[in-house]
Amino acid sequence: MQELKTDILIVGGGLGGVAAALGALEAGHQVVMSEEYDWIGGQLTSQAVPPDEHTWVEQFGITRRYRRLRNGIRQYYRDHYPLTEASRAWPDLNPGAGWVSRVCAEPRVGLAVLEAMLAPYRGAGLLTVLQPYRPVAADTQGDTVRAVTLRHRDSGREVTVAAAYVIDATELGDLLPLTGTEYAKGFESQADTGEPSAPATAQPDNVQAVSICFAIDHVKGDQTIDKPRNYDRWRTVQPGFWGGPLLGFKAPHPRTLEIVERTFTPNPDDDPLLVDADQRKGGGDHNLWTFRRIAARRNFAPGAYASDICLVNWPMIDYMEASIIDQPEAEKERHLQAAAELSYAMFYWLQTEAPRADGGIGFRGLRLRGDITGTEHGLAMAPYIRESRRILGVTRIVEQHLSHAVRGDQGAVKYRDSVGVGMYRIDLHPSTGGDNYIDVPSCPFEIALGALLPRRMTNLLAGGKNIATTHITNGCYRLHPVEWNVGEVAGMLAAHCLDTGATPHQVQASDAKLLAFQAQLEQAGVQLHWPDVRAY
Repeated sequence: MQELKTDILIVGGGLGGVAAALGALEAGHQVVMSEEYDWIGGQLTSQAVPPDEHTWVEQFGITRRYRRLRNGIRQYYRDHYPLTEASRAWPDLNPGAGWVSRVCAEPRVGLAVLEAMLAPYRGAGLLTVLQPYRPVAADTQGDTVRAVTLRHRDSGREVTVAAAYVIDATELGDLLPLTGTEYAKGFESQADTGEPSAPATAQPDNVQAVSICFAIDHVKGDQTIDKPRNYDRWRTVQPGFWGGPLLGFKAPHPRTLEIVERTFTPNPDDDPLLVDADQRKGGGDHNLWTFRRIAARRNFAPGAYASDICLVNWPMIDYMEASIIDQPEAEKERHLQAAAELSYAMFYWLQTEAPRADGGIGFRGLRLRGDITGTEHGLAMAPYIRESRRILGVTRIVEQHLSHAVRGDQGAVKYRDSVGVGMYRIDLHPSTGGDNYIDVPSCPFEIALGALLPRRMTNLLAGGKNIATTHITNGCYRLHPVEWNVGEVAGMLAAHCLDTGATPHQVQASDAKLLAFQAQLEQAGVQLHWPDVRAY
C-alpha cells in the first residue's frame, strides 16, 4: 500500500473540495485532494447541474474566487466557441440562456475552468490529485484523524494519506462514519432543533431525493432508444401528492404545491439575450426546455449547433424510494441503478408518449448527449446529491435563524463568527419520507465558522454540504456558491492554523484570533456580511 504525507488532505473534489484546495494552495501549503469520479467539480460538472444562485450574484454575495470561476466560464466561451457578435459582447453572457441561472453552461466548460485554476499548483508540485479514489477507512487517535485510506475505483489499489488537517468535502459526508465523528442525517425532530417545521419524531431516513440528470437535444430522424428496463413499472408510479403519473408533465409547483402542467417545446426560437434568470420573478420550471438549457443555439453562429441542449433535472426524475445514506454498498448501488432506470424511463416517455402542442405524441428526435456529460451510458457521470450527512457542529444552523416566516424584516441571525454569506430559498425536493416540496422564502444569511467545526474532532473540517445545517436549512445552504464558500473557508482555515499554531476551535472561540482570520478572509475576497437586501 502506498503511503503519502501532506499538510492538508481534502477528500472529495466537488465544488467545496476544489475551493478548499485553492484556499490552502494559495497560502502555500501542500495539498492532496481525492475525487471518486473522473471529473472534479461535483454538482457543476459530474452531476451536470447548472449553478443555482441568488438574484444579486453579478453584483455581490459570492467570494472572489467563485467569481473567477463564473468569469472564467464566460471567457472560455468567448475564447473557444463561435459566439455571435451580440453574445460575445454580452457582459453577463449566459451560454445556455436558461432561466434557472445566469451562467447555464456545458459541464465540460466548468471542468476546464476548474482544472485551469488548479493547474499551476499541480505543476509546482504543491497539489496531488488522486482520481478516481474514494475513502474506505480512517486512522484516528482520540479526537484526531491521523490518516485516511483511499481506494481506486477500478483497480482496488489503496493509498493511505496522513495529514495535519483533513477536510471532508465528499458529497455524502463519507468521512464522518469512518472517523467516528458525530453527525445527523435525515429530518431531525422538533424537540432536537426547535424548528417550527420539524416533525415531532426524528426521521433519519427521510432525505431529499437524489436525481441522475442527463442532457438532451432535438435533431432530425428517429433517435428512439430501446425500451428501458422496468419502464412499465415506472409508467405506473404516481406519488399521492403528484396530481398524475410521475412520468408526465403534471407535478406540484414547488412554491404553491398547486398541480400545474409543464410545457415542453424543443428549440423555441427565443432570443437568449432577453432571458432574465432572476429567481425572484417566478423560480418555476414551467417551461422544461428553457429552464435548465445549457446551450442556446442562437448564442452561436448560424449552423454551429443543430439544436439547443437542455439539461434534464426535473422533478419527474427525483428518486424518492429510499435514502442512499448509511446503506450497505450493494443496497446503495441498487438504488442508484433504480434512479438511473427512472431517468431512462423519463427520456423514453418523452420520445414515445409525451403529448405535443401540435396534438401528436412523442418527440422521436430527442437524443441523449452523453458526450456532453462525459459518459457512454448517456446520463450524468454522478448522481445529483442534495442532502448529506451533517456534522453535529459547534454552531447549528436552524430554521429559526433564517426563515422569513420566523425572522421577518429583521433578517437572518448575524453570526459573530461569520465566514461568508449565501442566499437561496429553503428549497427541499420531494423526499424519501413521502414529503412534498418545501420551497419557502429565506432571508439572506451568513455562514457561521462554528458550523464547519465538529464538536469533538480537532483536525477534521466540514468542506461542503456536510456542515452543521439541519434537513430544513440544508435546503438553502446546499447550492453551488455556498458549497464553494464553505470549502474555500475550510481550506483557508486549515492553512491559517498551520501558519499560526492555533487550532480551528481556538480560532472560533477567541475574539482576537477570530478577527485576525476574518480579516484574512476579507482580504481574499470573502464577503462576511450582506448589504441591505431583502428576503424572497
